[in-house]
Parts: sequence; structure tokens; C-alpha cells
Amino acid sequence: MTVSTAESAGPATRQDPPPLPASLDAHLTAAETRATLRVQNRMLTAVRAFLAGQGFQELLPPLIGPVTDPGIRGSKQVDVDFYGHKYKLMTSAILYKQATLAAFDKIFYIAPNVRLEPLETAVTHRHLAEFHQIDVEIRDARREDAMALAEALVSHTVAEVLRDMPAELELLGRDEDALREAVTSAFGRTSHEQATAGLVELGHPQDPGAEIDWRGEEILSAGSRRPFFVVDYPKGSRGFYDREDSQRPGVLRNFDLIAPEGYGELASGSEREHDYATLVTRMRETGENPAKYGWYLDLARRGIPASSGFGIGLERFTRYVTGRTAVWQASAYPKLPGVVSA
Repeated sequence: MTVSTAESAGPATRQDPPPLPASLDAHLTAAETRATLRVQNRMLTAVRAFLAGQGFQELLPPLIGPVTDPGIRGSKQVDVDFYGHKYKLMTSAILYKQATLAAFDKIFYIAPNVRLEPLETAVTHRHLAEFHQIDVEIRDARREDAMALAEALVSHTVAEVLRDMPAELELLGRDEDALREAVTSAFGRTSHEQATAGLVELGHPQDPGAEIDWRGEEILSAGSRRPFFVVDYPKGSRGFYDREDSQRPGVLRNFDLIAPEGYGELASGSEREHDYATLVTRMRETGENPAKYGWYLDLARRGIPASSGFGIGLERFTRYVTGRTAVWQASAYPKLPGVVSA
């Protein structure tokens, strides 16, 4: 794909995020909110039907656990007292997805997550402190299998909304032609190295050894007319569970899915590391204490299946489909970073 300037950005980058409404009832009863949530409900129905048709088992994810996903871009985890033990609210169900593949070959969750994001993310259009993910995991799958599934799932869901919810999209002012065009051809693909080089050329100070920051993602997104994947993040930029490419040391077998029109990242995924010794080494390399992950490493010692998977942010996906300005508008009970609300 080609990285272009942000002049072609969609509504996501043309204005500041709208302020939260004065009250929860004002938000819930607004015609735009009700239309957005009706679309979101249709999206969930489409997601569940599509994945069930592909042989996936839906499970209910845990809300708390002794550990949770450490790879959360500077946000803070929330501790809870679980009968005298320090447990965590889930920031991601990735470790439990891997564990569950001992029982099922294909699984998915509609998983709630809590991340106390840095205060500066309150103005990014794209961050919430409480959100949901469409979490998918496939036993004995490669990265390309997960990418193909994510592309098919997103395209199917958008097509279902376009077919069944035209009145809601019209009320929200969504450009249906742009939405339809985005999912009627194959998604694009670029490498992390190419994407970061393009950003630097545009004057964005992106570290080539780090995750693409939220502003960089927005710039990349604004220059595209259809969703695209960014692949091959460098080792050290992601969590210990992203598998390193055996043929290219220092490169991870992972991906992000970026929406067009300036809406930014929709999903992240990877092939998963499952070898016990490698997991311990990767934990130490990323600054994690393996002793915290006792139950998970015990499973790995006995044998966690190889897998690939991804998580799609439901509210971000809803925002993209409905064309809303900010992700909080796709939540019935929005929790913005640093903003105390109902």
C-alpha cells in the first residue's frame, strides 16, 4: 500500500472528539446513539452466525484472573482483592484463549476488557477505559489463516449491516458507498518496516523499532480507501506470546488490521508462542517475571497447542461501520480515560 498525507482523511481526523453528553440518559436517548447501538446489535448477530457457521464455539470469558495480558501500550491494569489474593481485571483474554484450545479447536469470546489508558488518549477518538473485543483463536493455524478469517469476518459483517440497516446508516450520515467499496475487494497489506518508513518520510516521528503509535495509525488509515494489514512487527514491540519468525530472527509473526478513512486500528493478532522454554525466555526479554504466570506456564510445560488468533475491538469496529466521530459514541455506557462517569 502507499502511505499518503492526511488530507484525504475521513471524518475521524477532521475534528476534535465531541464532548461527553451532560447525562447518561441524554446519551442513551439520542437518536444517533440508538441507531448506533442497533447497528452494533446487528453486527454481533452477524459475527456470531458467521463464526458458528465456520465451526467456532462461543465461550464466556473470565473477568478476573491472577494475571492478564501485559502488552497494553502504557495503560495500567486494575487490581482486585480476590479473597486475599491480588487478581487482575482482564485487559485481554489472550492467555485464556490459548489454554481453552486444549478442549476446543476453534473458539471465540465477546470479551469485556478494562484498561486504564494514559490520560492523553482521551482525545484520540479511539480509546476507552472499558471496552469489548471479538476474541478469536484457532488451533494449529498460521498467521495467514487468522488474517483470512479476520478479513472474511469484517467483510461479512459490514455487508450484513449494509443490507439490513440502511435507515440507521442514513440517519447517522454514513457514506454507504465508501463502506461498500472498502469490503468488496481484497484488503491491502504492508510490512511494519514499510509503514514506519513511510511515516518518517511524511515527517511523523515514528520509532521503527516500536509499535506504530496512535497518530501514526491514523495517518496510515487516512491514506487508504480499504482496510489493510500491517505485518511483521519487530521483536520487542509486542508481548511475549507473539511468535518469532523462525526464518527471520527479530521479526514477529503478527499483524494489525487498520480501517480506512482515518478510523485507525480495528484488530491485532498473531501466531502464538507455545513452547515452554521460549515463553520463559520471551517473558524475561520483555521484562515480565515468569513466576507471575505459574498456571499458564504449567499448562505450557504440559503442552499448549499451536494456534493463531486475533481480537477486534467491538466499539472501534462499530464506530467505523457507523461513521461516528469518536469511539465512545459506540458504547451505551462510555468510560473515557480519566473521565469519571456513570
